[in-house]
Amino acid sequence: MKLLAISNPEFIPDEAALINSLFREGLVCLHIRKPESREDNFANLLSQIEPDFLGKIAIHQHHNLTEEVGVKGLHFTEKNRKMADPEMLKTLKSRNFLLSTSIHDLAEMDNLSPHFDYTFFGPVFNSISKTGYSRVIQDDFFLKDNLKKVQVIALGGIDHTNLDQIKKMNFDGAAILGALWKNPINVISSFRQTSQVLKTCEV
Repeated sequence: MKLLAISNPEFIPDEAALINSLFREGLVCLHIRKPESREDNFANLLSQIEPDFLGKIAIHQHHNLTEEVGVKGLHFTEKNRKMADPEMLKTLKSRNFLLSTSIHDLAEMDNLSPHFDYTFFGPVFNSISKTGYSRVIQDDFFLKDNLKKVQVIALGGIDHTNLDQIKKMNFDGAAILGALWKNPINVISSFRQTSQVLKTCEV
């Protein structure tokens, strides 16, 4: 089961250094999501990330920066996905971009382009970062393999205490956000704790 991370939606002090440290700790993929960001500030953050780690980053905004900085992961929000030209997605895939999106209803899975590599689904638990953003499934939920048109990554309220439950629900991975960034001074220790629990779940 994969463990992904999503950035704080706001820029935070020493963010690039923290991101570099997360990758050194073994993070396999970071989604940089800054919905209110200016392109220059977004580009400045990317410029401070070590070149060896850029291939492990997916960006949610300012897709035009990919050529400039060498990022190969592109995330499409639900709104952008519905507006995306299928031929454009096909072209991006042929150029070895890793494409992702998000859904909040499993019925949307049937409409996903086969060019997406994975989708986030949630909130699986009540969100840590968004007040009032409540879970859309119950504790006994199980994601049947025949429903997975692409890999499905659980999102929402995920921390070290519920990774085993995520695995039992048959998700392909989990993404952490609020649990990671709620106290930036503890980002690395929080990631280590979550990673260690994930290893235990896989035994």
